[in-house]
Amino acid sequence: MKHLMRAEYGPGGPEAGAKTWHIVSGDTGRAMCGRELDPGAETREPGRWGEQPELSCHTCGALFLREAPYLPDEHRYQEQQE
Repeated sequence: MKHLMRAEYGPGGPEAGAKTWHIVSGDTGRAMCGRELDPGAETREPGRWGEQPELSCHTCGALFLREAPYLPDEHRYQEQQE
């Protein structure tokens, strides 16, 4: 199933930017946490989840991680330069 980040807007609307980022499954307007979102709100790929952690819905993030596959190639150990 395709996951996307979808914006929840505050009182300033889309012009003020996202108040909170949620995760939705497919093209639905319902976030994984249960919040109803505007289906026309801005979307982003879920790989951008960590860009603004203060704006990310914690519940959506936790539920998404339970569904997202662990891809070892994305988490390779790299030795640190001394």
